[in-house]
Amino acid sequence: MAHRHIRASILAGLWLAIALPCFALTPYRTEDADTWSRSELSDFTGDTLLLQDDWYITDNYNFSYGLYSLSPRRIFAPTNQAEPSTDYYYALLRHNAQGSVSLWGENDYHRCGERLHNARVRVQEDGSLLLIDGIWHSNSRADILQGYDTTVLDARGQHTLLVCAANLEYYLVKNVGQGMGPASEDEHMLQREKVSAALARIQADIYGLVEVERGSYALAEIAQDLTEKTGRAYSYIGDNVSVYGTYTKSGYVYCTETVRPGIGPRLNNQGVQYRKYMQCFEEIASGESFILSINHFKAKSGNGNGGNSDQDDGQGSYNADRVAEAQSVLEEYNYFSTFTSEPDLLVMGDLNAYGKEEPIRRLTDGGLTDLHRLFHADSSYTYRYYDGTVGYLDHALANRPMLEQVTGMLSYHINSDEHDCFTYDSRCNDGTMFRYSDHDPVLVGLRLRPELARRTEVDTQHRIHNAQGGYLRIYSTEGWLEAEAPVTSDLFDIPVNGLRCGVHLLHLYYNGTVLYRKILVP
Repeated sequence: MAHRHIRASILAGLWLAIALPCFALTPYRTEDADTWSRSELSDFTGDTLLLQDDWYITDNYNFSYGLYSLSPRRIFAPTNQAEPSTDYYYALLRHNAQGSVSLWGENDYHRCGERLHNARVRVQEDGSLLLIDGIWHSNSRADILQGYDTTVLDARGQHTLLVCAANLEYYLVKNVGQGMGPASEDEHMLQREKVSAALARIQADIYGLVEVERGSYALAEIAQDLTEKTGRAYSYIGDNVSVYGTYTKSGYVYCTETVRPGIGPRLNNQGVQYRKYMQCFEEIASGESFILSINHFKAKSGNGNGGNSDQDDGQGSYNADRVAEAQSVLEEYNYFSTFTSEPDLLVMGDLNAYGKEEPIRRLTDGGLTDLHRLFHADSSYTYRYYDGTVGYLDHALANRPMLEQVTGMLSYHINSDEHDCFTYDSRCNDGTMFRYSDHDPVLVGLRLRPELARRTEVDTQHRIHNAQGGYLRIYSTEGWLEAEAPVTSDLFDIPVNGLRCGVHLLHLYYNGTVLYRKILVP
């Protein structure tokens, strides 16, 4: 990995020529980076320290003035690590306030997360650090341009499908210049250049996209750009939603060479409209299918009322709405899966809630596994808030039958660690893929395979084959539970006696999966 030596400012150089001989170099090592506080530097005022740990850039907001924030750890949003309003949450809140220190004297641009190695710094009277020299490494643009780490995506076997969820931050084609997103056609072309470069670099088989213009123009343009840039054929899922204003929706773009769409899209308009969809996709090579749910929940900003007001617990406004949206995703799956006969569910998108907040816990309590936490414990993030804290608002969750087919997941840090002046409409825009949005895309590797429950059969004579030890429930089409029973043999008669004539919904629970079938009682 290439190392880049720091070019100290002229001011720092002049200071060193006079002052450095007067001060001894004091080795400094943090005892525990997770509990470090900048108050620990107070005993070293005026000293020149040799930092013996790698320290992270945690904020680059004022980089053009030669000012950064530095810490021996990344600073995470409290509700990404702790449930709101708990003692642990408040401890993290207090701890974060002392978690970084100002660093002066660097003239180059650095991404958040870049690390400073073997640095010499002067502890100033105001508690800030003046940089003398050191080495930057890790998480630079040069590192990112080498590509994402496929070993992370293949942590549990080599993936055959790659799914990407990405927030495109108001990708507009027709209704530009209305206050949100591009202000002109020229700005749209700048946005298009950055977005297409990023998505083409990823080369996913399926993209679940949020904050794209309603209608088909935006999705069609993205599919066209991917086809041209990757040499693979891409198309999109239309939903017959008209274009008006700067309103955005969620949508799907997919590679026609590797997947084909099945049943869908199923629109869920609980809360914010046109932002929650389910779509069944089939992998052409294997013939196996899964349901992809792409979502964009209500934002934290604004002034809600009642349960939607900001409770000062880190969850922001409209938390009650987001909890209701999370519940609606679970309910939509229960309904949608009965028509697809497909148990595998992958939920992705910008849920506007950190990992330990109530909307996410509603999903995990409902049987989904948080893939960020499964594969990356407490180190995962997709978004950086203005105070320098990071966490993941963009999620990937799988139910139990889907989980067995997930090979790995990662956040591709091409946006959140960048300064926002590199967006398409800002002064630093350099035409690269970096900072095409304020959210990082999330990638999930899949290796679809037949499941044991799919070898279970339900025949027209109302008998279940090969599911001994399972359990069944029968529901009316209105959702009422009508019958339930354990499956006690490999050829088991479904208890249909007493059911009214018509269609009923069978849920068969067997070997950690659920088989959904419609049965007709004559």
